[in-house]
Formats: sequence, C-alpha cells, structure tokens
Amino acid sequence: MIIERLSREHRNIETLLAVLERELEIFDRGDRPDYEVIRAVISYFELYPEMYHHPLEELVFAKLKRRDPAAAAKIGNLTLEHQKGTERLRRVAQAVDYVLANREILRQNVDKVVRDFIESERRHIMMEDRDFFPAALKALEPQDWTEIASASINHEDPLFSEAAEETFDTLRARILQLEQEAEAGRH
Repeated sequence: MIIERLSREHRNIETLLAVLERELEIFDRGDRPDYEVIRAVISYFELYPEMYHHPLEELVFAKLKRRDPAAAAKIGNLTLEHQKGTERLRRVAQAVDYVLANREILRQNVDKVVRDFIESERRHIMMEDRDFFPAALKALEPQDWTEIASASINHEDPLFSEAAEETFDTLRARILQLEQEAEAGRH
C-alpha cells in the first residue's frame, strides 16, 4: 500500500529529525556534537526524500488534483513545499561545513538554520499525515493506485532499487548506532 509506505517513511524521517535535534542541543550547550551522525543524517535527506519519497508523493498528489481539486487546493503547492525543504537542507549542510572548516559562523545562526529545517520538516509531515494522505485515500480510485504503483516502479531502475533500499537501511541503522554510541559516551 503506497500511503502505508509513505507513512512509514515519515516515521523514519521523524526518527532522524529527533537524532538531529539531540545533536543540536549538544552543539547549543557548547559541546561538540557527533558530526559523523549529523553528516549521515544530511546525506540520508539529500538522497532518500529527493529520489523516492517526494516523487511518489507528487504522483499521488497529481491524481488527487484530478479527482478532488478542492482537497488538493487546500493542501497547496506540494512541489514547492518540497523544493523549499531541499533549500533548507542545503543551508543546514552549508552551516555544518562552515563549522567543520572553522569558518566564521555564529553559533546562533547554525542553531537557527538547523532548527528551522527540523521544525519545517515536522510541520510538513504533520500536514501530509493530517490532510494529504486522508484526502488521497478518500478520493483516489483503485486504478489510480495501480497507475501510481507502476509509474513509481518505472522511474526507478529495478536493477538498482533494491540495492538503493539496502543502502538506506544500512545508513539508517548506522545513524542510530552512532547516536546510541554518542549517547553512551556522554554519560
């Protein structure tokens, strides 16, 4: 089920946002966060939502626009929302690079950029879970879901999709493992 998959991905994203938030709190205290964890989270966001999650959501949204234009209008411009998220992520990556390169950047600016990304992502996910997914489930016909499923398979090379999934599973596990180690090291 497509919506179930998207919802599951939202939960994974929320886990990673919580990890990022915890590292930010360490940074805010003036301690050194685990930059390996932060970098891993950033690269996950650069890859997964961009390549898989957002394109799939946008296929669903395109169908919703045809089936229930009013519901789609209430959700707004999903593609633009996703582009803004990508832009915020780019700012996070840049801020982290600045810190690691010992370039001049104010701590509160780093905090602001990272917090802005976390909060915007959470708001976006909440809106999709609350408004977009239920509207799609209500309005779309079985044939729509079939078409979405086949379109989303077509735009992934089946040769690489499983390997790609494994890469992300490995990365996700690594992020959580790094975070647990970092947690243990802080006590």
